[in-house]
Amino acid sequence: MPMTKLLDAQGLEILHEGHRTRLKWHRLRKRFADPLFSAEVMAEGFAAGASMELDLRVRADGGFVVLHDEELEGETTGHGPIVKKSVADLRDIRMKQGGRPLILSEDLAAMMQSTHPAALLQFDMKDDYEAIGAGGIEHLAEHFRDIAASVIISGGSLDLIVAVRQKLPHLLRGIDPTDKLYDLWRASGWKAVEIALRADLSGPTEPDTVYLHWPLILDAAREGLDMIALCHDHGRRVDAWTFTLKNAEAGFSEEEWLNFRALMALKPDQITTDEAPATERAWRRRVAS
Repeated sequence: MPMTKLLDAQGLEILHEGHRTRLKWHRLRKRFADPLFSAEVMAEGFAAGASMELDLRVRADGGFVVLHDEELEGETTGHGPIVKKSVADLRDIRMKQGGRPLILSEDLAAMMQSTHPAALLQFDMKDDYEAIGAGGIEHLAEHFRDIAASVIISGGSLDLIVAVRQKLPHLLRGIDPTDKLYDLWRASGWKAVEIALRADLSGPTEPDTVYLHWPLILDAAREGLDMIALCHDHGRRVDAWTFTLKNAEAGFSEEEWLNFRALMALKPDQITTDEAPATERAWRRRVAS
């Protein structure tokens, strides 16, 4: 019977039919009730060896801040576009959830000097290379060249990921072609999607991981295109994003279970979720029944 490796459901991974699927903590949330981008949850994940994700936005000085939105209004007490803000502008701004200070890239580098060897932190770059430029890449090199933790840098901008490969070749890289593949599917069908994905897998980014929306993966599989197997054939891992239980205590609804089981059968290397421990518990309950 498929079971997780861990005795307690810590929200780290599921082992199914000999394949290990990590559960990645989306936006540094182990549970949906956790505040966005919590340094405390990140520290817990570093200690446990978790895979975690955070979003980075470029600042006016070429450094970064851990936020998702382009403007400060949505997530913080600040106002205006982040790209126009300096460190001094951001130091007194607080997250709306809990009044916590913002996490700057300099803070991140200090936090990551000592971590569990299995820990993995994804830097999801929300700006493109035009906005980040050589100065932003140099900032990453200066602060994250010698960190102890494993980092994977991802983004939708292929130019940005190529620049990261050239400047920081030892860091893992990820690409997310989801939006492009959805557009191709609508315009030209699944064969066009397959051709484009093959091109990205063989392209100059040389990605370790490909990030794909889980409904896109399942839609493709139903039409005979196994996107995960295609990535695996090229030596790339796949992260299926973002599968979050609507009711963490109740576990999978029937529809959620059908989708999650179909996704697991395709053997993703990682599933992004806002409810990692609950997902692991719900899986164990289902496979044990």
